[in-house]
Amino acid sequence: MKVIICGAGQVGWQIARHLSSERNDVTVVDNNADLVRRATDTLEVQGIAGFASYPDVLDRAGARDADMIIAATYSDEVNMVTCQVAHSVFAVPRKIARLRAQSYLNAIYSDLYRREHMPIDVVISPEKEVAEAALRRLNAPAAFDTEHFLGGRATLLGLKLDENCPVLDTPLRQLTDLFSTLRAIVVGIRRGGRLFSPEPNDQLFVDDEIYVVSHSDDVNRTLEIFGKAMVKQERVVIIGGGNVGLAVARTLESRVQRTRAKIIEKDRATAERAADALERTIVLLGDGLDAELLAEANIARANAVLAVTDDDKTNMLAAVRAKTAGCPMSICLVNDPTLIPLMAPLNIDAYINPRATTVSSILRHIRHGRVRGVYSIGDAEAEVIEAQVLSTSPIAGQQIRDIDFPEGVLVGAVEKRGKVIKPVSETRIEEGDVIVVFALAADVPEVERLFQVSIDFF
Repeated sequence: MKVIICGAGQVGWQIARHLSSERNDVTVVDNNADLVRRATDTLEVQGIAGFASYPDVLDRAGARDADMIIAATYSDEVNMVTCQVAHSVFAVPRKIARLRAQSYLNAIYSDLYRREHMPIDVVISPEKEVAEAALRRLNAPAAFDTEHFLGGRATLLGLKLDENCPVLDTPLRQLTDLFSTLRAIVVGIRRGGRLFSPEPNDQLFVDDEIYVVSHSDDVNRTLEIFGKAMVKQERVVIIGGGNVGLAVARTLESRVQRTRAKIIEKDRATAERAADALERTIVLLGDGLDAELLAEANIARANAVLAVTDDDKTNMLAAVRAKTAGCPMSICLVNDPTLIPLMAPLNIDAYINPRATTVSSILRHIRHGRVRGVYSIGDAEAEVIEAQVLSTSPIAGQQIRDIDFPEGVLVGAVEKRGKVIKPVSETRIEEGDVIVVFALAADVPEVERLFQVSIDFF
């Protein structure tokens, strides 16, 4: 498949990395020649330096015979015009745009993206994705990573094990015997910086970061088994009242089970906008790093602090200061992936990487056909894929133990006729089943082959 990616920042680079590794014909376009050079030097892609919305630049990028264009520059307007030019001039079949401004995303204006108006097939909103990720972290505060699958009936949990974990040094095979009714499977372990898919005889150790796919009804029990307490989130302090903070506060206000939220925002105009938009949330004007203001927000009695300003270092320092002041749970937004290794030394409980959430969202729409969900783990180290089994798939009609999965692949959950079950080696995969699979990055192309859904299947 021939794909043009407009924007060579972190999101564009990660998408290019995924698609080029799967032997697609990828061209990266950016007006920053240094970013284009970085992409062409490190990835098997072609590069064009220029403005993505210019017809002559898209023409040089090969838009005349492109199958898809992904507009992920820093400008909403450039992304929209790029899709319009790709449609009107080059008739590119599929167009994806990343849009940040909430006005463009308002449901009452959805007619804007019809083919006869602004022909964008898929709109990706980073702020919306990040707000949803933040809410998932708040719902499972003991997990450093969470994602939902199978319509919310299966949950991926990322858990860091400590001395309180009661199943340390226990082979995974024995966990199945000890907790036979638990619908949860450990699908990935990161140890010493290396992520791998475990064998039945592998044990769990202190400081392991594990990824577990659990039936959503069994999440609390899963957390308990791995030594994590399920804390009810009654009070939350949000540092940053921009689009992300505002979206989280709105959702918390709309819940039947009330959560008391306070927002700290240092920009007066942004704080006033948040105060006007919210009914029960208290908005404080000031710096989230100010110890006195945190005390005024009663941070010591809060169950969690969520730092979602547009500055990574502010978020990390605010999370650290809130923890020092007595808040038991800290979650922060971090754009720069090189800062993520600092989370553990700084005692920050969980983080949200907006680029990773955006990459996952774009991949979900690229991997079309029967692949219904994709979640990218870590620095594109692995993917959790949700896909429906076709009658023509090589795995249809086979028991899991007989399927020739690569070593780095594990099945985490199976939905059969609307019921989510825990897969075992004897589980037979049938046409129409939906399965959730953990796959290391190198094994993703083989997994897609087993589903007989290539990413150019439309």
